[in-house]
Amino acid sequence: MKLTHIAFLASFTLLSSCSILPKSEPSDVYRLPSAQGSAAASHGTPQQWSLRLAKPQASEALDSPKIAVIPQGDLISSYKASRWSDPAPVLLRNRLLDGFQRDGRVPLLSTDDSNFQADLELGGSLQAFQTEYQGTNASVVVRLDALLVRGYDQRILASRRFEVRQPLSDKQVPSVVAGFAKASDQLTAQVVAWTVEEGQKVAPPLRP
Repeated sequence: MKLTHIAFLASFTLLSSCSILPKSEPSDVYRLPSAQGSAAASHGTPQQWSLRLAKPQASEALDSPKIAVIPQGDLISSYKASRWSDPAPVLLRNRLLDGFQRDGRVPLLSTDDSNFQADLELGGSLQAFQTEYQGTNASVVVRLDALLVRGYDQRILASRRFEVRQPLSDKQVPSVVAGFAKASDQLTAQVVAWTVEEGQKVAPPLRP
C-alpha cells in the first residue's frame, strides 16, 4: 500500500513538473520571395569557364534562421515568432545561383553542396543581412564582401564590397521579408555583372 502511494505521488510530481515547463512558441517560417519580375537572359557571350558558388561566411548572429534586426545602436535582435527557412548565408547563395541562371552568361554552375570542381569560386563574407533602424526609419541592409578565387588552389583573384539598403515603408514582418527580396535582387544583379567581368579577365585559357 505504501509503495502504491509513493508511486502515485511520484507520478503526480512528474506531471506537475511537466506542466510548468515553458512551451515553445510557434514560429512563422519565411522563404526569401522569388526574384521580382521576369529577368531576361543577358545577350552577352556565354562563358566557357565554370563557377562554384560557396556560402559566404557570417557571424553567429547572421549564420542562423533568425531574421536579424538592429533596433538601435549596436544591439542585434531578431523578429519574434518569425524565422527564415534557411540560414541567411544559404538564402543569399541560392539567390546568387538563381541570378546567374537567369543571366545565362555563366552556364557551368555548381554550389558548395556538391564536390564538383570548378575553374573559379565565388565566396566571401556576409557582413549584413538585417533590418536597421535609424530613429523611426527602417531599412533592409545586405552587405557582402565578395571574393573570386581560383578553383584549384584557392588563390584570391578579385574582391569587392557590395551593399544595398532598401527603405521600408511598412515595418510588419511580411513587408520586411519583401524588402529583403528587393535588396537581394539588387545585390545579385551587381554581383553577377562584376563576376562575369572579372571572370573574363582571370579565367583559365580553354584547353584544345
